[in-house]
Amino acid sequence: MDYTLILDILGVIAFSISGVLTSLRKRMDAFGILIIAFVTSVGGGTLRDILLGNPVMWMQDMTYVYVIFFTTVLAVVFRKKLSYLRKSLFLFDTLGIGLYTVVGVEKGLSAELPAIICIAIGTMSACFGGVIRDILCNDIPQIFQKEIYATACILGGLSYFVFLKLNFPVSLIFILSGTVVIMVRLSAVIFKLSLPSIYKKDEDIKDYW
Repeated sequence: MDYTLILDILGVIAFSISGVLTSLRKRMDAFGILIIAFVTSVGGGTLRDILLGNPVMWMQDMTYVYVIFFTTVLAVVFRKKLSYLRKSLFLFDTLGIGLYTVVGVEKGLSAELPAIICIAIGTMSACFGGVIRDILCNDIPQIFQKEIYATACILGGLSYFVFLKLNFPVSLIFILSGTVVIMVRLSAVIFKLSLPSIYKKDEDIKDYW
């Protein structure tokens, strides 16, 4: 069983829903919703494949395009159901980064890259789609704010190699390292954890110019 492909598709679904929810919040039209869902779901994977010198996955396999299209349609149709899920955008975005981190690390290992580069590939794969989404939606990308985001991906990537050294089964490594990403980000929100800020309270940024 190709676990990487399964996780890749699940990540596409999660990020597609995340993109739909963001574009609905911005009250975009149908075309805008589809575009945001598309770039959110494949942006990170496209960067990953380009950096690794691999064929871009959604250009080679139309399954990704079909999954994005049908997920987008279903998310729009059932948007009221999704709205009942408190913090649904956060939920699907968190699932997406967990899945894409693992896929990115695995792709890096397949290319025989060093562990630290694999972790970097996993982190970029997980975060870049959200960066494009936020920029197109005129928001500050979450990765550039003090919220725990890329840090969760890095910790998940590190845990992947810890479990690998402990000779865990491959399928279990995928599940556990993805869960680390998700739990770190959930814990950061629940316990209001964040990276330290370099700015003092009420500091006037104009002083630097």
